[in-house]
Amino acid sequence: MLMLALSGMRTRWITFVGSFVALALGVGLIAATGLALAATFDAPERVPERFAAAPVVVRAADHLRVDTPTGTRTKPLDHPGPVGPRTADRLAALGRTVEDRTFPADVTAAPTGPDAKAARTGADAKQPRTGPGTTAARTGADAGKSRPGQDAEARVGHPWPVAAAAPYGLTSGRAPAAPGEVVVTTRPGGAPLRTGDRVLVRTPAGNGPRTVVGTVAGRGFEDAVFFTDEEAARISPDIDALVVHADATAVRRALGPDSGMDVLTGHDRRRADPDPDRDSRALVSVNALLGTAAGITLFVSAAVVASTFSFAVAQRRREFGLLRTAGATPGQIRRTVCAEAVLVGVLASAAGVWLGAGGAPLLVGRMTGAGLAPPWFALGDASWPLHTAFWTGVFVATAGALVSCHRAGRTAPTEALREAAVDSRVMPASRWAAAVLVLLAGLGLPALALAVDPGDLLGRKSYITRPMLLVVGFALLAPVLVRPVGRLLTWLPARLPGATGVLVRENTAAGVRRTAAVAAPVLITVALAATLTGTVATLEEARAAEARTATTADFVVTSGQEGRPMAPAFVERARAVEGAVVSVSRSTAVTVLEEDTALVTSEARAVDPARLAAVSELPVTAGRLSDLDDGAIVVNEEWLTTRVGDRVTVWLGDGRKASLRIAAVLATGTGDNGVYVTRRNAGGAGVDRIDVKVAEGADRRAVAAALQSAGAATGTRVTTRAEWLAATGPGTNDQTRTGLRKILGIALLCTATALANTLVMATSDRVRDLAVLRLAGATAPQVLRLVAAEAVVAVGVGAVLGGVVAAVNLLVVWGALVLLGVMSAVVVPWGTLGLVVAAAALLAAVSAVLPASLALRTRPVELAGARE
Repeated sequence: MLMLALSGMRTRWITFVGSFVALALGVGLIAATGLALAATFDAPERVPERFAAAPVVVRAADHLRVDTPTGTRTKPLDHPGPVGPRTADRLAALGRTVEDRTFPADVTAAPTGPDAKAARTGADAKQPRTGPGTTAARTGADAGKSRPGQDAEARVGHPWPVAAAAPYGLTSGRAPAAPGEVVVTTRPGGAPLRTGDRVLVRTPAGNGPRTVVGTVAGRGFEDAVFFTDEEAARISPDIDALVVHADATAVRRALGPDSGMDVLTGHDRRRADPDPDRDSRALVSVNALLGTAAGITLFVSAAVVASTFSFAVAQRRREFGLLRTAGATPGQIRRTVCAEAVLVGVLASAAGVWLGAGGAPLLVGRMTGAGLAPPWFALGDASWPLHTAFWTGVFVATAGALVSCHRAGRTAPTEALREAAVDSRVMPASRWAAAVLVLLAGLGLPALALAVDPGDLLGRKSYITRPMLLVVGFALLAPVLVRPVGRLLTWLPARLPGATGVLVRENTAAGVRRTAAVAAPVLITVALAATLTGTVATLEEARAAEARTATTADFVVTSGQEGRPMAPAFVERARAVEGAVVSVSRSTAVTVLEEDTALVTSEARAVDPARLAAVSELPVTAGRLSDLDDGAIVVNEEWLTTRVGDRVTVWLGDGRKASLRIAAVLATGTGDNGVYVTRRNAGGAGVDRIDVKVAEGADRRAVAAALQSAGAATGTRVTTRAEWLAATGPGTNDQTRTGLRKILGIALLCTATALANTLVMATSDRVRDLAVLRLAGATAPQVLRLVAAEAVVAVGVGAVLGGVVAAVNLLVVWGALVLLGVMSAVVVPWGTLGLVVAAAALLAAVSAVLPASLALRTRPVELAGARE
């Protein structure tokens, strides 16, 4: 059988080259994404940074620990508490301690040029003269404003004594010794600050000019400003961490087991670094993107290979009939086809692994360049993705040929005598059964989810995997659907003058297997393109609709830097604006223990209940927002307990445990309708958003001017409601769209390979038909136009079927949104679909016309007399 398989492959090399290329490309993509995916499983192991030279670091526990019947459960805390003064005094008795405080300290460099002499007068210079054009003139209400072209550089402040814990060492100047003196870190590409510079520093305690009396070399993990210990304590009274020069065992003994403090030594000191989990968190989206890309590549490759082998077996019907006539048994025929598949699979998989190993570094480089992965992301030394890709390719090739093997073995000897141009019995009972079962699953599972948990249909995994069942179902039914859809698409061309339209219609209906093989990859790509991009766009539009409905404020104010609290000075000035109704809120989190087994954390906002109703219209389904108080909570319908008046046990953002009464319940929506508590239950969170409503009869322009003035002085972003909605509305997440484009590019690449392969195979097999047309009087251009039109119609059939799959999936998403209380339109990505279909049609036409034009160079009489 092996020799027969090799002989068949040598004779029909065109048939197998396409399969080889398609499979090698798929294996290469799987190998490349697999190697990159393996690098996301473990974040780089970083050593301690902030406290690398500290013997012992004490800080409040940053994880919530709850004992359950099935063990202890942990969750990161949103806002760990400070180290209390009593704890600091107790530890000071053990040895020398250094208090660390961390707070925002944004720096604006003093002007250069004519004003530089007045601004830079030496480390110990007196205050420069005041007057127009001088730094000292910019104090009071205007301190912190930067001149045109001078933006505040975001930094963090610390007391100078804790600098030795990193350790930082002076590179110039001296340590700060008096209020108004600071030491700053320097780094390549940063602001060129030098000893003696006058700078404007914006802190939570206010803004003002300060003198740089020393510099230290930056260590890469932060840009810092160091103050005297006394001034840092005035700016930020809470102690964030304590460096203790004592034995760790003695420190733990002094604190006791229930102190709520963590004693960090050795490698554990990195938990006190700025955002120690940033690397792991950065890899989450990379892992999701690469996993999705690998899954879609595998799915598309398997479908393409199965379709290719199925069409190849259909083409060789007469060949198998001759083998049966010569005495070959059905088992021998099946083993021959399987041997061919295994040979192609092994060779293509080996080539694909080689391609993937070489392409993985390029993939990682493109991802880091496009911002889809952090700059430090790099390949590891894992080799298992290459082995996995190889055996996956062999399995896909073998599995894709199994059904074709069975059909090849059923070929009767009489098939050698058949010369029918019309495909018959294209759908055996087994394929009917498989198609019906897959379609029932593809439609039944979403219907069940709509009835039980509509929100589950809006998750990434759901809207990526859900279309695949429908795609498989429609692909299995393609031979039955080709004729009616083809006749629909060719109805008008068939009624135009000339014979081309009629021939296209009849050839499409007669060559069902050929048309279905061309339509299948287009069906997959169109369905995935429309579903993925359409679902993301629809969800973005739904979130925007929710925001438009929920936010009724005239102005929305947010912090100038993401993740930072708003300057207290701005909050005070905003509350004092005449004619403004100001609602101050904080972003926090609450955690509940569900079913005594799992800790579930929900995003929450701490608000003033009396002002909330003035600036928002939340989708309340039960209870009243006005009943929210320090002993109550507002939840959404995703919570297990949603009955108004019931009490729920929650842990706040700082780890405190509280029993709160449910005051109101909100509709689930797209997931952005979170939890609401009061300021008392904010868990230490700072103000990060202010909604402002202009009071009736007040001057809107005056309110806007006052807010803008306060915002400019404190680096706070003030936007109108329309500007805020535009900034957070659909299309703002470029990273998601870039990732989707890469995934769709992979699918389109596989589709292009399959289209070219199938059409080259089909056209090469029709040379006698084309010769008959030439002998009947058709010119070569007419024949080529006919071939191109048939290819385009086949692409159109696939596009229609893919559009049906996408329509069903988008309707499921829309139905889930309606059930969740969100009334929003379905967004159809017409532009993306148009590009995909146009590219497929162009490629199909070229792939069909090119072999046809080469074949037509031979005289029609010779082609008509050719035999297989």
